[in-house]
Amino acid sequence: MLEPSHNNELPAIPGKRYFTIGEVSDLCLVKPHVLRYWEQEFPQLNPVKRRGNRRYYQRQDVIMIRQIRALLYDQGFTIGGARLRLSGEDAKDDTTQYRQLIKQMIVELEDVLGVLQK
Repeated sequence: MLEPSHNNELPAIPGKRYFTIGEVSDLCLVKPHVLRYWEQEFPQLNPVKRRGNRRYYQRQDVIMIRQIRALLYDQGFTIGGARLRLSGEDAKDDTTQYRQLIKQMIVELEDVLGVLQK
């Protein structure tokens, strides 16, 4: 989901097993209170909580946060839209759009072929 052009903006994810909320905040360029809010809004985001209710994020959590950030900040999705996109519920809509696009391309390519054969 994260666009290749945006990968240069975000720091590389170190090869650690667990990250604190401060580290994830720095890695994803998102403030800690935003991360806590996203935990409530996105069921896919579920960091391990240890003593004192401290959050420890794993690598897949950091990648998920970067995807959420890209959807919200770069692609302009709402929280609800991003939640749907990540849950895959809008895959049916995408499939229908892709089929329509493919049909349209086939018609246009057939027209081009007809012109080339003349």
